[in-house]
Amino acid sequence: MTSLARARILIVEDDPDLLVVLRVNMTAAGMDAILASDGTTAVERVQRERPDAVILDVMLPGIDGWQVLEQLHALGDPAPVVVCSGKKNPQDVARAEALGASGYITKPFDIDRLMDAVTAAVASRRPSFAIPGLEPARTPRTQVVPGELA
Repeated sequence: MTSLARARILIVEDDPDLLVVLRVNMTAAGMDAILASDGTTAVERVQRERPDAVILDVMLPGIDGWQVLEQLHALGDPAPVVVCSGKKNPQDVARAEALGASGYITKPFDIDRLMDAVTAAVASRRPSFAIPGLEPARTPRTQVVPGELA
């Protein structure tokens, strides 16, 4: 994933252990990790840091992930958001897509699948990061990992 070097990824997760795991994986892939443990901080960091992509939990203290998605959409031209949530029903996937999310991964997740979703999100935002064989324009706007929805 060296093509993702210097990509700035905002990780929004209220579980401190999972936040560390995600940060370690993003930095190991050559990305800069920006952290937020609540929705209010997430919106502030998007405005200040201008990340290339966002990994967003839905169940957060304060404003939840749905409200974060709404606020990011209202900002115009937000970074692509990959929702990473324990909520597994199809209505949540549809809601995420309607609010502009570029991907939806359910917890517990395979880190490789999450990294693939983040890679696609970054590539869709920054064409110079395009990976051979990956054509974001031909992928569905919201990517759902098959077999993970109950």
